Amino acid sequence: VIVPRGPIKAKGLLLSWIRDPDPCFIFEPKVLYRAAVEEVPLSDYQLPLGKADVLIKGSDLTLIGWGTQVHVLKEVAAWLKRDYQVSAEVIDLVSILPWDVETVCQSAGKTGRVLVAHEPPLTAGFGVEIAATIQENSFLLAPVCRVTWADTPFPHVFEPLYLPTKWRCLDAALQLINY
Repeated sequence: VIVPRGPIKAKGLLLSWIRDPDPCFIFEPKVLYRAAVEEVPLSDYQLPLGKADVLIKGSDLTLIGWGTQVHVLKEVAAWLKRDYQVSAEVIDLVSILPWDVETVCQSAGKTGRVLVAHEPPLTAGFGVEIAATIQENSFLLAPVCRVTWADTPFPHVFEPLYLPTKWRCLDAALQLINY
């Protein structure tokens, strides 16, 4: 199950998926259709399935997301560094099955604080699997925090109010730092 953060990732993961003998699903965040602008190489290339990308190195806090949330977390990391002198590591999970347990747990062990942001609801969202795995495998200074969609039905027009925004992620990150 792969979730690209932009067009370059989407093409490379899609080509890998097509050539992989196992079944695969690709979730394409609709918002990226119009928001993500990248020069996609014309050449044939593949990106590894099940390997997370560490987009920003950090030492105080680990921010984990996939798809659209990666862009939110990169903005939060910049904000934390600029205004609060907090060094946040940002990880794009890239695929949620299989997922890169080694990279995630290594980062969690290094920083001791983890925030997972994703668009599905809190209950039964994939963030709970990440949180449980981190708790089992890493020494932490604070409980893993999840910033997610609300656990409630909503009218489509109010979608922006329910998504994990940069404001909600920043607030959660600051609570983790001050835990």
